[in-house]
Amino acid sequence: MTALVRLRLDIGYDGSEFAGWARQPAQRTVQGVIEEALGRVLRLDPPPALTVAGRTDAGVHARGQVAHVEVPADAYEAAGGRLLRRLAGVLPPDVRVWRVAPAPDGFDARFSALSRRYVYRVCDDPVGVDPLRRRDVLWHPWPLDLDRMNEAAALLTGEHDFAAFCRRREGATTIRRLLRYEWAREEPRLAAAAVEADAFCHSMVRALVGALLVVGDGRRDVGWPAEVLGARVRDSAVNVAPAHGLSLEEIRYPDDADLARRAQETRRVRTLSVTGGGAADGPAS
Repeated sequence: MTALVRLRLDIGYDGSEFAGWARQPAQRTVQGVIEEALGRVLRLDPPPALTVAGRTDAGVHARGQVAHVEVPADAYEAAGGRLLRRLAGVLPPDVRVWRVAPAPDGFDARFSALSRRYVYRVCDDPVGVDPLRRRDVLWHPWPLDLDRMNEAAALLTGEHDFAAFCRRREGATTIRRLLRYEWAREEPRLAAAAVEADAFCHSMVRALVGALLVVGDGRRDVGWPAEVLGARVRDSAVNVAPAHGLSLEEIRYPDDADLARRAQETRRVRTLSVTGGGAADGPAS
């Protein structure tokens, strides 16, 4: 039997021209492009399959994406220290592999993660976005009051059933622990939301941003997003913010000794206490 080595890859990409992370037939995806590049430089056919920390939607960017892949040890050894440079030579300019190395024992890019941190950037200058930032910043043509937005965001943090802000998948839980949701000014007319959770469900970050934008411009009360959260059903009044303003910035992992334990813990079925108002409907994702 061929010996395999698990590699950790640290990845960045401009999501503008990708149909998301996940491989899809006849679509250009980040996963597909990187797998093809790995197969080419390691001379593997079929190419090896990547497991990613957080699957991003079409148009979403990443600076701190993480994935793992298992490849034949002899193919990795044959590439030696040239693997990273060879990947740089075959990958297109809108995706980079910043680091690649054997993963520690117990490492799983998805299940070992402690949290994922996204940033959503919004320009509220009434004349529009800097043309050089149009691919990663949303233009919101009304002034935003970040104090109101942070007051509303504080009511959403903690472990809750986020069904009201998620696109449901059959058999998957919508219970998540929102560790951080804060708005700040990166520049005078550029607001950035830092959103961190142990995991996210589909469209959750962009729905949370959409709910806060209408608080920030005064169209909704500060307590409205928390009311939506408590209802635990999708509300048509919550607009999912466009993908291009969102970037995956960081995946956090425990110390190497705790990687396997964390992966096992993440796979458990999530539940909320009676006081929390619900129960899990499937494994964490």
